[in-house]
Amino acid sequence: MTCDILLLSVSAGAGHVRAAEAIRASAAITHPGLVVQHLDVMEVVPRLFKRLYADSYLKLINRHPAFWGYLYHASDRSKPDGALTRLREALERINTRKLLERIRDAAPKVIICTHFLPAQLIARLRRLGQFDTPTWVVVTDFDVHLLWVREGLSGYCVASEEVAWRLRERGIGDTPVHVTGIPIDPAFSQPPQRDACARELGLDPARRIILLMSGGHGVGNLEQIAERILSIPGDHQILAMAGRNAELLTRLEGLAGQHPGRLVAVGFTTTPERLMACADVAIGKPGGLSTSECLALGLPMVIVSPIPGQEERNSDHLLEHGAALKAHDAAGLEHRVRRLLAEPDLLPRLAAGARASGKPRAAADVLATALA
Repeated sequence: MTCDILLLSVSAGAGHVRAAEAIRASAAITHPGLVVQHLDVMEVVPRLFKRLYADSYLKLINRHPAFWGYLYHASDRSKPDGALTRLREALERINTRKLLERIRDAAPKVIICTHFLPAQLIARLRRLGQFDTPTWVVVTDFDVHLLWVREGLSGYCVASEEVAWRLRERGIGDTPVHVTGIPIDPAFSQPPQRDACARELGLDPARRIILLMSGGHGVGNLEQIAERILSIPGDHQILAMAGRNAELLTRLEGLAGQHPGRLVAVGFTTTPERLMACADVAIGKPGGLSTSECLALGLPMVIVSPIPGQEERNSDHLLEHGAALKAHDAAGLEHRVRRLLAEPDLLPRLAAGARASGKPRAAADVLATALA
C-alpha cells in the first residue's frame, strides 16, 4: 500500500518508536487527509540481527551501564571510514534488504526517520544516486552521536540549538537543521486539569504528588525508592508507574496496602499525560522522550543515575536550564526530595525552568518542516 509519509523507527528502547507514533498522531490531527505509515525496522530484519541490535542494547544499558558508556563514547570518536565502521555498515546493509523492499512498496512522498539506522542506509543510497525520496531525520536526544551524522539527507529536526550546532560542527555540509524539539504525543500540548486527573487516581490534589517513572519496561528499583520516600515525614503522596512489569506492579500494590492514601501504583498506560499532569515532581531516568514530556508539562525532575552517554547529555540539558535536580544514589535522592518538600520556592523555580524549555508542539513542527 502506498502512502504520503513513511515513518521509520527502531525498537532499540522505546523512545524512537514513541517519537514516530507522536508524529503519526499529530498528522491525524493536523493533516487528516494524509496516508501515514509507521514501520519499525526491527520487524523486517532477521531474528538474529534483531537480537544482536535491539535486544542486546536493552540488556547492556540495564545490566552493564558503565560498559555501555564506554562503547557510546568510543564509537562517537571512531573514524567514519575505519575498518570496523565499514564492517558494521556492511552487516547492516545485508540484514536490512527487506526494508528497502518495503520502502519501494510504500512509495512514500516523504520519509521521516526517528533512528539513525534507516537514515544511514538511505543517505548512502542518495549519495550513490539510487534514491531520491525526500528523507528527514529526527534526533531523539539532547545530544548527537556520530552515528546520526550523515550528509546528503533532506534535513534534520533536533531538540535544541546546541544539537544543531554540534551537527553542523561534525560535518553535514549544507544540510538544513531545524530546532523543533523532540516529537511527543499531541496530548502534551493540551495538558489535562491536575485536580481531575488526581481524583481519577484516588489522589488528593491539595497535597504534594511525587511521580516515580520506570519507563515502559518497568526498569529500576522503584519499590525501594518508594519505601525511602514514604519514610520522609509529611503528607506527600507517591504515584508509581510500573510500566509493563507485572511483578513490580504487584509489589508496589502490596506496598500501597501498607500505606493507605500515600501510594498509588499503576501499570502500563496509553495516557501518561494524565498521570504526569497530577505530579509536582517526577523522579526517573532522563530519556529523550520522557524528558521532553516533562518539559512540555512544566514538570521538574529529580534525575536518578543517568546511563552514561545520551542520558548524561539529556541530564546536562535539564540541569543547565534549571529544570531538574540530579541524584547519584538513594541517599542523594532522599536528600533532594527532602529539600523539595522543605523549600517552598524550589519546586516553582524548577517548574518555570522546565516550562521555558518545553516544546509541546514538536511533533507538529517536525511534520510541517518535512512537508514544506
